[in-house]
Amino acid sequence: GVCGKCRIIIEEGNIEEGITEKLSESDIEKGYRLACKSIIRGDVKVRVPVESEVDARVLNMQSTARRTALIKQPDFEELKKEGLFVPPVEKKYLELPEPSAQDNLPDTTRLIGFLKLNHDEHDLAVSLPVIRKLPDVLREEGFKMTATLSRPVRKGRKSHIIHVEPGNTTNRSFAIAVDIGTTTVYGELIDLNNGNVMASAGDFNGQISYGEDVITRIMYAEKPGGLEKLHQVIIKTINKIIGKIIKQAKIEPNEVSTITLAGNTTMSQLFLKVNPKYIRRGPYVPAATIYPPINAASLGLDLGDHVEALVYPQISSYVGGDIVAGVMGSGIYRSEETTLFMDIGTNAEIVVGNKDWLACAACSAGPAFEGGGILFGMRAARGAIEDFSVNPTTLEPMNITIGNTRPKGICGSGLIIMVATMFEMGILDNQGKFNRDLKTKRIRETEGVWEYVVVWEKDTQIDRDIVLTEIDIENLIRAKGAIYSGYQTLLDEVGMDVQMLEHIILAGGFGSYVDLEKAMTIGLLPEMDPGKITFIGNSSLMGARMSALSNHIRMDVGEVTKKMTNFELSETASYMDHYVAALFLPHTDMNKFPKLKSRLEERRSMEKSI
Repeated sequence: GVCGKCRIIIEEGNIEEGITEKLSESDIEKGYRLACKSIIRGDVKVRVPVESEVDARVLNMQSTARRTALIKQPDFEELKKEGLFVPPVEKKYLELPEPSAQDNLPDTTRLIGFLKLNHDEHDLAVSLPVIRKLPDVLREEGFKMTATLSRPVRKGRKSHIIHVEPGNTTNRSFAIAVDIGTTTVYGELIDLNNGNVMASAGDFNGQISYGEDVITRIMYAEKPGGLEKLHQVIIKTINKIIGKIIKQAKIEPNEVSTITLAGNTTMSQLFLKVNPKYIRRGPYVPAATIYPPINAASLGLDLGDHVEALVYPQISSYVGGDIVAGVMGSGIYRSEETTLFMDIGTNAEIVVGNKDWLACAACSAGPAFEGGGILFGMRAARGAIEDFSVNPTTLEPMNITIGNTRPKGICGSGLIIMVATMFEMGILDNQGKFNRDLKTKRIRETEGVWEYVVVWEKDTQIDRDIVLTEIDIENLIRAKGAIYSGYQTLLDEVGMDVQMLEHIILAGGFGSYVDLEKAMTIGLLPEMDPGKITFIGNSSLMGARMSALSNHIRMDVGEVTKKMTNFELSETASYMDHYVAALFLPHTDMNKFPKLKSRLEERRSMEKSI
């Protein structure tokens, strides 16, 4: 009953409860209830209104046209030029001499010796499953065969012969990269011969049914059988994605040689069936930082028994493998430039540094950027308002929605534009309060809360006016304040300020659609040249893909993880000071935003002259 987003309409039958303060008297009379609070005692006919529907099209970001920033992805050709394209798994076609009375070496010795003599492979290990297959494989096509070698993830370790096949299958070698998100899971199938992404797919994380956020899922995992259930659910979700991309690319499951996965600390531990209960208990430590390669089939993944799963390492309870993957994929750890990397969502993960040093931290921003805590907030899907402007004379709005359909809510990027626009035009003051003196029917008071009517009921997909309330704005200010305080505090801890930054990287789905100028206007981002800010999209998936393509990058992961120094912001005195100062638009100190200050002063001067 907290968010009020699961509105349903009872058309037939009766249910118990389901009524909260989130529903008006008019809503209740129309049959609206909250699904999460409803108890069914018999047959019921329920209608899910459009505002409560989950739009699966958001899983495919190419399916709906959106205003988006230029997203920079690593160039595969650059990997080749830098000598980094050395896949961690390699297939070698071999034509071995057949044994005779004079040359009667054991099959395994023959294979290892041939690789050593003809392919410069001097330090090899072979597993029992391979030894079991080898005799038949060798003789199926006259000792012509393909051996799959897995390179070590740490220096000084041996390469492993993980698979053997009759004939030449070197042109059929594939890897899978997976981003295990709290809400969504994405996967890609990569051709290891040329680096091309052959197929991609996404799905909602099935664990959502047991808790929308990581804390709720940790609590569920503590129940009897809870850990096993959450493990099985995420395995099922990943298998569904594996099935989709294998089908799209028209390959066989046994042609996949390796899978790399990245997720936050809680998602990684649930995937590995490691109890995450101590993540939410002081002093908040994860079970491990680095996990060894694991047999994928033993985890329940629908892949060949030779496939190794590599899970990205964690830094702390709240800076996980998804952020390490982002650091690797974005190349910060190899850059001369001092860079601020941010993945903005319900939790904001922040990294600052360059090739010589890296510092990181996490802070809880709340769900405002993903539509949570906002009366008509929603995830970025068809019907979400993503752009907004106001006629300066009439104060009438113009809205642009994703998919150019009638509005049904406001997404995070749209919310930022809305608040920034109203603030610059004087509709809002620096505390996020509406100017009550403006002569417009759009600004009104409803049940003691002031609001601005963004869309009248007749123009929406839903049976209500879409409004932006002062409570919504307060939640947004708190969220941006937490993020601002997070990166400012981290910079303080390493003896820097924002003027010393040479580059900012924004990661994640939300970061791909944010309007930079408007984000600076509300004080989410520091004022700086937009040309120094880069969007990289899903950095977790990017890092997983890069590790699948380059064993150099895969081996660097461990060293980079050791290099990243984690700061606990909750134990840093300046964090709360920065946070309180940021609970205004854009900040209590306007001198931190000189360009905005100049624009506002110019506007006030013009208004006085009229």
